[in-house]
Amino acid sequence: MSINLLKNIDKSSVISKNEALEGRSEPLFIEDTNIVTKDYIKRSAKEGEQEIYIAMGCFWGAERKFWNTPGVTVTAVGYAGGFTPNPTYEEVCTGKTGHTEVVKVIFNKAQISLEGILKVFWENHDPTQGMRQGNDIGTQYRSAIYVLDDEALAVAEQCRAAFQAQLANSGFDKITTEIAKLDTFYFAETYHQQYLHKNPNGYCGLGGTGVSCPIGLGV
Repeated sequence: MSINLLKNIDKSSVISKNEALEGRSEPLFIEDTNIVTKDYIKRSAKEGEQEIYIAMGCFWGAERKFWNTPGVTVTAVGYAGGFTPNPTYEEVCTGKTGHTEVVKVIFNKAQISLEGILKVFWENHDPTQGMRQGNDIGTQYRSAIYVLDDEALAVAEQCRAAFQAQLANSGFDKITTEIAKLDTFYFAETYHQQYLHKNPNGYCGLGGTGVSCPIGLGV
């Protein structure tokens, strides 16, 4: 099925594995240096660091939010949470890969905690919107947190519970954020990496609820 025909497919729910596009066995070519932090984006966390993958709508603005967060050493954008191996951006936008747009974040634990990273996450988008973020509609814009171990999973779930209480007090609906262990992360094309550094006037739909996440208050 062509990409043009897929544009009309309903993207209000995540597809099943059997419905996913085939993808490809070889990863997309990508330059491997973050042009803002000058770090190697394909590396894993070193001793004293931690790694997490977050989705909060269009990944352009989300990545900028994190490269500007003190203590963050590596950011990169890509796709996760779905089925299609090594997808292109155009394929992800059809809703037929199952992936959402994510930001890889590695941070120095001596400078910022996992809770601190999650506070940035919760406060800078609306995690109650389901398969959308503002005017960006589709499963690739859904909110998600993908972690590497059980300890981080527990912290993310505790933070979600604390923020849910704050949102409910402010009249918001239930959080729809997916929290799970990371399966596979696929890097997005080079032109998406640090997009808003390359294009300072580019689109950014990032926007929070105005509700503060109570990190440090019993979380």
